[in-house]
Amino acid sequence: MKSVTIVQSSDRKFLALVAWISVLAVSDLPDIVSRYAAGSVPASLFWYKISFLCLFLALCILVRRVSKLLPFAVIMLVFFLALAASDMLKNAGWWKGLIPENAKPSFFMVYLRPFARDIGVTLTVIAALFLIRKKRSGFFLVRGEPGAEIEPVPWLGIGKGESWMKFGWIFAIAASLIVAIPTFWSIKPEGRLLVKCIPLLPAVLFYAAINAFNEEIYFRSTLLSTLTEVIGKTNTLLINVVFFGLAHYLYGSPPGLTGALMTGFLAYLLGKAMLETKGFAWPWFIHFLPDVVIFCSYAILWMKQLP
Repeated sequence: MKSVTIVQSSDRKFLALVAWISVLAVSDLPDIVSRYAAGSVPASLFWYKISFLCLFLALCILVRRVSKLLPFAVIMLVFFLALAASDMLKNAGWWKGLIPENAKPSFFMVYLRPFARDIGVTLTVIAALFLIRKKRSGFFLVRGEPGAEIEPVPWLGIGKGESWMKFGWIFAIAASLIVAIPTFWSIKPEGRLLVKCIPLLPAVLFYAAINAFNEEIYFRSTLLSTLTEVIGKTNTLLINVVFFGLAHYLYGSPPGLTGALMTGFLAYLLGKAMLETKGFAWPWFIHFLPDVVIFCSYAILWMKQLP
């Protein structure tokens, strides 16, 4: 029988507050504030976040009232340590030597090294989730129920009795169009350039698929599998919206408030899909299609800079 974490209402509110504080402390919010206040983001800020997570983990171990947040504290620390290891690997001489500097780069090879490191981060997080949740379904790494009923959302036009089999497609296509309009408007590709990008399509699909998988694991599965039973679905979804949106404010495509709002809304849909279908299929697919648009834009920009 599946174990269920039972949390009293008063404790749930307190734990939700603690979870919010911890997520905001290690999100990109401090980076954004630093960028606007000082003009740059110091490298030391990331290590302050890791130090905070170490203290948060100790607090969850030592203080009984916040002990139910221990799985969340563990997975967040593992995630950030994996990111730190990935960053160290990026600067290692032997890693840089895998592609000689005098070698002619290709679109595929330019993204190979960073995505290989991202896969390493994802596999580390998956291993930690296995240890915490014991089985794949415990952190949604299963197909789930693609035809599950979708919880009504009147402001999205979703009524009672609707299915994810219908709205999953609607959300995926709509998300792609929402990303495509500002993206292609900004780069204004010519038809001739689009034709030249056709040979890059396999690489575009490959990296879009990997990126969607990676981000669904370490942005979605981590939070939803460790927080939902403790602080409730609503707070967990909102935390995921803010965490994912802030992560795309400085470095998203597009960046800024527009990018944060777009990706925050996408995070709401993806989190809702993961929780209601109890699986990975729809969240990954809804994420994958907009990523195809983004990597198509990267391919176009790549072709533009070629002689």
